[in-house]
Amino acid sequence: MQGKLLSRNLQTEVLDCLRDFPAVAILGPRQCGKSTLAHIIIAKATESLYLDLEKPSDLKKISEPELFFALYRNKLICLDEIQRVPELFTVLRSIIDERGTNGQFLILGSASRYLIQQSSETLAGRIAYLELTPFLLSETATDDKSIESNLYTYWLRGGFPRSYLAGSNQSSARWRHNFTRTFLERDIRQFGFQIPSETLMRLWKMCAHSHGQLLNSSKLGESIGVSHTTFRSYLDLLSQTFMLRVLPPFVANLKKRLVKSPKLFIRDTGILHELLDIETHDDLMGHPVFGASWEGLVIENILDEFCGWNAGFYRTSAGAELDLVLEKGKRRIGIECKASAAPQVSKGFWNALDDLQIREAYIIALVKEPYPIHKQVTVMPLPYFLKNCAQQPLKHRSIKS
Repeated sequence: MQGKLLSRNLQTEVLDCLRDFPAVAILGPRQCGKSTLAHIIIAKATESLYLDLEKPSDLKKISEPELFFALYRNKLICLDEIQRVPELFTVLRSIIDERGTNGQFLILGSASRYLIQQSSETLAGRIAYLELTPFLLSETATDDKSIESNLYTYWLRGGFPRSYLAGSNQSSARWRHNFTRTFLERDIRQFGFQIPSETLMRLWKMCAHSHGQLLNSSKLGESIGVSHTTFRSYLDLLSQTFMLRVLPPFVANLKKRLVKSPKLFIRDTGILHELLDIETHDDLMGHPVFGASWEGLVIENILDEFCGWNAGFYRTSAGAELDLVLEKGKRRIGIECKASAAPQVSKGFWNALDDLQIREAYIIALVKEPYPIHKQVTVMPLPYFLKNCAQQPLKHRSIKS
């Protein structure tokens, strides 16, 4: 599969936002395809300029940023890895306000906007933030049949382009091994955090073993020899660099004893499998994380399609449970994930639907065709659900500030 260039769902939205905002920031984990997408976008501009702020030669060009940007005032300027030079945001604000036009800057960063604090403080009202994930399942092929055939490769390798498009599972595993090492030993330090890479690796692996489970900060912190507050700060760092998802419990105004702890997920299944030494499909099918791995894959793909919806899991002390609840306006959807070709649900699933008065529920399973099991519950393959049930217009997916 090497050499393929897969189209990204976010491309149209980036172009729309460049027409509506002076600056657009594409944020996402390293190696997820931000630079590739940016090159495609700036190639469509009449005049453009690309700067990689990790290259000393490009970094030197903006030693006098006001003079440099004045020289290229009529071009769309792309600044890659902006977190390396966060002080640039103050200069960008003055330039944006002076020109008063849209589509001036395309900014790429490998951290959330909360970690790159200067941008949210100085460019409010002038910038649109968009998140680019590793490949989504819908981006791996051009038709439904090929998406289905790619599902197991995508599940095992995850969505990072060099991992998914590798020539073999062995090459994919090798890339992911090097990626995790580089991320801990180099990338984290570039954000200014002096945390021993060995400590973070132990934490990351503990999170992998807890994938899909309730978060217990005290227990996990103790297992790596740090306090629960320190553990949460490390957890926040991995979350803000797009490696982890901390899924909150769904807040419902019910007279029920609800579980209040969030659930923990490694966002990319390929990275999850690397941390757990899972190299083949056989390894995955025989591993205790099999079901939780499927749950994480389903949740990541659905949350991208339903961006802007309230989302969380539901669990009560009495055993009522749903893997994912989505809510927007008057529409509330229940999702259960089953890594099975013949899925069965427990009494707790039906109790959760009753508790939340859900009239639209789906069981996302390893089936080939959708079929109903109740007037309000349908079993579906993930590709079918993403294509037919995610009715969230792209224009409303971005987070604008």
